[in-house]
Amino acid sequence: MIPAVLAFAAGILWLQMQGMLPDASDLLLLALAGAVLCAVGRACGRVRIVGPVGAFLVGVAWAGSLAAARLADGIDADLEGRDLRISGVVAGLPQAFENGRRFEFRVERAQPGVPERISLVWYRGWRPDLDDDVHAVPMLRAGERWRLTVRLKRPHGNLNPHGFDYEAWLFEQGIRATGYVRPDADNLRIDEFVWRPGLAVERLRQAIRERFEAVLGDAEYGGILTALAIGDQRAIDADLWRVFASTGVTHLLSVSGLHVTMVASLAWGVAAWLWRRSSRLPLRLPAQKAGAAAGFLAAFGYTLLAGFAVPAQRTLFMLAVVTLALWMGRNLGSRRVLALALATVLVLDPWAVTAAGFWLSFGCVALLFYAGAGRLGATGKLAAWLRAQWAVTIGMLPALLALFQQFSVVSPVANAIAIPAVSLVVTPLALVGTLPGMQFALLAGHGLLVPLMGFLSWLADSSWAVWQQAAPAPWAVLLGLSGGAWMLMPRGFPARWVGALAFLPLFFLSPPRPPAGQVRMTVLDVGQGLAIHVQTAAHDLLYDTGPAFTPDANSGNRIILPYLRALGVRRLDLLLLTHEDRDHAGGAESILEVLPTSGILGSLPADHPLMAVPVPQRRCVDGEAWEWDGVRFEFLHPADSDFSGRRKSNDLSCVLRVDAGGRGILLPSDIEARSEEEVLARHHDRLPSDILVVPHHGSRTSSTPAFIAAVGAHDIVFPVGYRNRFGHPKTDVVARYGSSETRIHRTDRDGAVSFSVGAAGVDVERSRESDRRYWQGR
Repeated sequence: MIPAVLAFAAGILWLQMQGMLPDASDLLLLALAGAVLCAVGRACGRVRIVGPVGAFLVGVAWAGSLAAARLADGIDADLEGRDLRISGVVAGLPQAFENGRRFEFRVERAQPGVPERISLVWYRGWRPDLDDDVHAVPMLRAGERWRLTVRLKRPHGNLNPHGFDYEAWLFEQGIRATGYVRPDADNLRIDEFVWRPGLAVERLRQAIRERFEAVLGDAEYGGILTALAIGDQRAIDADLWRVFASTGVTHLLSVSGLHVTMVASLAWGVAAWLWRRSSRLPLRLPAQKAGAAAGFLAAFGYTLLAGFAVPAQRTLFMLAVVTLALWMGRNLGSRRVLALALATVLVLDPWAVTAAGFWLSFGCVALLFYAGAGRLGATGKLAAWLRAQWAVTIGMLPALLALFQQFSVVSPVANAIAIPAVSLVVTPLALVGTLPGMQFALLAGHGLLVPLMGFLSWLADSSWAVWQQAAPAPWAVLLGLSGGAWMLMPRGFPARWVGALAFLPLFFLSPPRPPAGQVRMTVLDVGQGLAIHVQTAAHDLLYDTGPAFTPDANSGNRIILPYLRALGVRRLDLLLLTHEDRDHAGGAESILEVLPTSGILGSLPADHPLMAVPVPQRRCVDGEAWEWDGVRFEFLHPADSDFSGRRKSNDLSCVLRVDAGGRGILLPSDIEARSEEEVLARHHDRLPSDILVVPHHGSRTSSTPAFIAAVGAHDIVFPVGYRNRFGHPKTDVVARYGSSETRIHRTDRDGAVSFSVGAAGVDVERSRESDRRYWQGR
């Protein structure tokens, strides 16, 4: 059974890595072929050989069939950006943020072409004089039925090397369109509550969250108790998540399998004890079976209350298998229990393999089962704990480096304190606090969190708390996993220490950099904004830092820093902030907090907050030039005299030219027609380039015909956000660049666009081509 389950999972994983889905007829043939092979293998006694091949094909067919059905529920292209009248129910926990509320909506009535599940934002009016019934954001509750006017678009996310695939996450959640509620007097609440089991659970979760908020108010760690009780991880502040990541206890602050197991064990023990107190009940049903059923029901209730996340699902399904086996009088063993849980998760949610939590969850449990079997060393409670820590650390290290390019050095110490405190004390108090009249439990739980979080924060603040490095090559990850398996062989296996050598490539091999005289430039996909990484043989320059999204989230911490960390960039030689607009400088603060920077050049005004950063700063001025590793950099704008007059921020943008191997790159930021004319007048002979990042995102205020003709670039990049509110790039501006010899790239369509430039020519790589998946853009 176990090889078949693993092969089934491999088939699902293979399907999720494809750029296109097989046709329906091909999926049917794969399913039939897989079923035949499984049957033949069983009949001929070749289950271990033929069975896994059949299971692989069945996995491909199963995942492909569900994916095709989900893709069919997409939004029609001609409905994007139009006002649509829909009615339906609020299907999940509404999430408040500084500008309104975000919620999942299940559509019941709409015109054809609108998908069933959508994600909506109800924005707060930005003008105080419009804070009326039409523009105000109402209090939303799960299970309410509303009639709304909305504008929708297909799911879209920024796509960058080593970045988070937001479209994959939406696809796994079944959300097939995103949008916002339009101000309209006809936006009406039709029903206060629509009775359905799932909606009743969501309404209960919201009621518990509101009770927690009423009791705890603005308590610093109140969000942790909310997350432990109902799985609402958004209740935890971003700063606390950074502490958890640095100390390796993130798994404890969500509803993990450990918490579900604790709840089930408690219910099992109490129910069995009470059952034995009766003189009649044990005669009808053994107390062990009654306890097992009670434990499973408690785990099921807690999993539903916590939002049915993958770690909780995994534990629930394992408990279901154990309970069923106990009732049937069979002993399946830990490996089969885990395999059946894996199969159940993937049958219900084949997209789970796209989430890092899936691999970490099942990997950790498999290692714990292995360590618990006693094959690694001596017995005893302390020895067992150390053995489990050793197995998880060695076994999961390659996966952590591949997924996150970091791991917590202090994790064993932090978990030694946090696991018993959170699982055995804080979580039970949070669950008791969900009951009416038990507010004291929440206050007690928060009181215990204060010293615990103080300890974790102290660990996280140490300079050696986290090891960070470049993303290892796939072959190095596989070699590291093999080395970990070698080191975890049973005691008595010869030369287990040799496995440690397989970890060396993980730590000491860095991604290749351009050779001397060449440059690699990546226009990152940051939405409606600009961020460009320029790398030479030994230097790194960041040209703008993209927009800020919310007070806690920006292009710096969400996109640029993970990208630079994956490339092994540990220091910026130059941060260039071309001008003060938030779509260009919005991520600078986050980057400067984390990444050492040698200097800042730009055109920021003297009173800009970033001018107070303790990093050497000066203005970018026309004529300044330098050379790194055989690559020349030169500013063409603004002139020194431009800072003394009254100019728009855009017309003070730093225009940078990069020359490598006789090839030119021109980065004009947001200059407008006036500045283009000035650059033409001063540097007509320096403008011809091979690559041009279009000025001002393709606005009509820039890209004059004279400027386009003078540059004459063969590769044109429009850095724009998908369906942005400015309508960039303008159709007529795109037409100005169109010619038979011009290649036009757009970050909203192509994702991040990378260029390798040198004497040999220009090579281009677009993320949505190199990392294509079947759900993207669908």
